[in-house]
Amino acid sequence: MSQDFATGSGRGLLAGRSVLVTGAAGTGIGFATALRCAEEGARLAISARNAEKLESAADQLEKLVGARPVTVGCDITIEAEVQAMIAAADDQLDGLDVLVNNAAVGGVAPVAEMTDEQWDTVLDTTLKGTFRCTRAALRLMLPRKGGVIVNNASVVGWKASPGMAHYAAAKAGVMALTRASALEAASAGIRINAVAPTLVAHDDLAAKMPPGVMDQLAAQQPLGRAGEPSEIANVIVFLASDYSSYLTGEVISVSAQHA
Repeated sequence: MSQDFATGSGRGLLAGRSVLVTGAAGTGIGFATALRCAEEGARLAISARNAEKLESAADQLEKLVGARPVTVGCDITIEAEVQAMIAAADDQLDGLDVLVNNAAVGGVAPVAEMTDEQWDTVLDTTLKGTFRCTRAALRLMLPRKGGVIVNNASVVGWKASPGMAHYAAAKAGVMALTRASALEAASAGIRINAVAPTLVAHDDLAAKMPPGVMDQLAAQQPLGRAGEPSEIANVIVFLASDYSSYLTGEVISVSAQHA
């Protein structure tokens, strides 16, 4: 189920903007978002925990758009690394206009069998990591009176899914963090929104599932298929651009969740 991420030339929606995308290595939403931001004219930085995968993603982006992004390795569970990542992006991109908080981890375990370690691992990366990155970015953006933050939530933050209590709790927390931080930052002209994707098909996710499960889950979706990473990335680009200039504190469902 390999993806062809190239979507063609952009329309300059992010021309002149600097964008940092976390969790951008691999084949999922982060990489697709980085590509779409670059296609729309952004100066781009990407981050991930795995240095080898991060450089591979940068190589691929350079081939697709003709410019190599700034790469910053970062484990978002470590505050010092988050601070260094935000500072490096700000310095090397001549300012940071947009932060896309995409990095997250998940897992499957029933509540009765879930360990503290499993719970803590998901919450520390998916929720607290988003908080750390948001806090660091706001400390730059608030004095400058401008900026955009886009968080990656999930429909499981609204809809229960067996075996995913830790991930659902983390993503619901991301939604609440989005709303609260948006209210705090609005007077400084900073907008903070989130996307909540449904099932998204990509090789990294499929590799973690038993054979045939991805196709089975995709068939259960209202449109009869899983979403593509680029379809989520398009909504993230919209939220990062001036087309969403009167939108803040919102969680946009990229799904048929509310149908």
